[in-house]
Amino acid sequence: MTKFRYIIYALTLVIFACSDLEEEPVGLLAPEGFFKSPQDVQTVINGAYGNMATEAFWGRKLSLPLMLRSDMVTIGDVGTAARRIDHDRFTVSADNGMITAFWPKSYQIIAGANEAIAGAESLGLADEEINPIVAQAYFVRAYTYFHLVQLFGDIPYLDTPVDNLVEATKIPKTSEAEVYSNIISDLKFAKEWLPDNQSTRALPSKAAAAGYLASVYLTMGDFPNAYTEAKYVITNEAKFNLELVADFQDLFDATKQQGQKESLFSIDFNGFSDGDTGRDYQGALTGIRANERTDGRTEIGEGWSVAVPSVKVYNTWDGRDYRKHVSLDTIGVFKGVVQPFSYFPTASALNIASAYCAKYTRFPGAVSLGNARGTEQNYSQMRYAEVLLIAAEALNETSPGTTEANGYVNRVRARARNRAGVLTNFPADVPTMSQDAFRTMVLEERKWELAFEFKRWYDIKRRNLGTQVFGAAGLENQTGFDPTRDYLLPLPSDELQRNPNLMPNNPGY
Repeated sequence: MTKFRYIIYALTLVIFACSDLEEEPVGLLAPEGFFKSPQDVQTVINGAYGNMATEAFWGRKLSLPLMLRSDMVTIGDVGTAARRIDHDRFTVSADNGMITAFWPKSYQIIAGANEAIAGAESLGLADEEINPIVAQAYFVRAYTYFHLVQLFGDIPYLDTPVDNLVEATKIPKTSEAEVYSNIISDLKFAKEWLPDNQSTRALPSKAAAAGYLASVYLTMGDFPNAYTEAKYVITNEAKFNLELVADFQDLFDATKQQGQKESLFSIDFNGFSDGDTGRDYQGALTGIRANERTDGRTEIGEGWSVAVPSVKVYNTWDGRDYRKHVSLDTIGVFKGVVQPFSYFPTASALNIASAYCAKYTRFPGAVSLGNARGTEQNYSQMRYAEVLLIAAEALNETSPGTTEANGYVNRVRARARNRAGVLTNFPADVPTMSQDAFRTMVLEERKWELAFEFKRWYDIKRRNLGTQVFGAAGLENQTGFDPTRDYLLPLPSDELQRNPNLMPNNPGY
């Protein structure tokens, strides 16, 4: 991770991933002397965005563990790579190939942000001219560290470029509390200086910074500040051009995502890829083996049956909820015949008899590879619906029993009642309930609203739900879950070998 200074000008400035961002091939340049204008700072930041949209980060290596470690997804094909199965069954070791891939990519993203911040400072421009641009780098750095600190706890924290190879191998861990403090500081800067609106949701705005501040505070259990930041976004929804997309299905239709107003910040793929760059795998990982189904526009091809909802997810989810229909595939097409999910194992022994995730396979848009790989999906990292639910959860902790908190959940539920333009009466508005009952309800609402959107593991961790949700009564009975160990991942073994100051590893590893 820090054994060398990332020459981001060679590695990240040819942007293949973010389709709404300007592509500027720069070539192999030394950092010194590169920064001549604010556009040069933006170019380096674009490189960091490009590194997010890679197989080693959001394309697969980070996103898949987040999905598998939740209670809503299990392994379908038990012959898939052990590094994936280990995340699902909580048998991860320090040399797990998913971790050893997304850890260095995360620090490469951070390195790009640090280079941009240092380069901006070297220009000596007025705050009003440079800060709205460099604030993106502060946001990117905070976003990436937020993932890392939730997953690993104490981690190395770097906020300047690293250019001394010897010193880089001696950097110690920074405490979790200090990392969170630094994340908050970066997001406050971003909130102050980012514009109200950007040309694309692949660039963070003021609302994105405030939304992430709310999420950070919620994770820390600082409910007053979580509510304050979420409320700030809600109060200014018109100014920030935010609204809930009318039809829940449209959120996951790649051909309709551009111009939508629900996402606060997205990682934007564009339907073509070059090796690691620009390639996402969610459609392949969640798709049904031997399935011949298309989305009506794209020949998707069969999936890999890796990350599959347990049948308990299907059985527990109320069938009247339109979000269930959008989120789950209950049929496949095999040899030209439509079959229910009970038939899936007959079509391929690598399938399980369960409904499969549909969010990334039904409407993936253009694909560059088979099995719905290399799509033009936008992966929203935070939706406005989540901000509403953060406000509701936080307000319930500080002022239980308010109609205001009920109203935020009711807005999300009202959209769920719009079944492709036909209004239904489910889910009903929130009734009056106790603080404990509301807390349980809003976590359940998050589970269904944000199903398979890589949020559930973080909810399980922050609310200490592991023993409950991975027990016999939960959606996924995982006897290997150990609450003294598994809320954190191990630091990668190759990093520990390079830098003994990162020892000891997290408990249990």
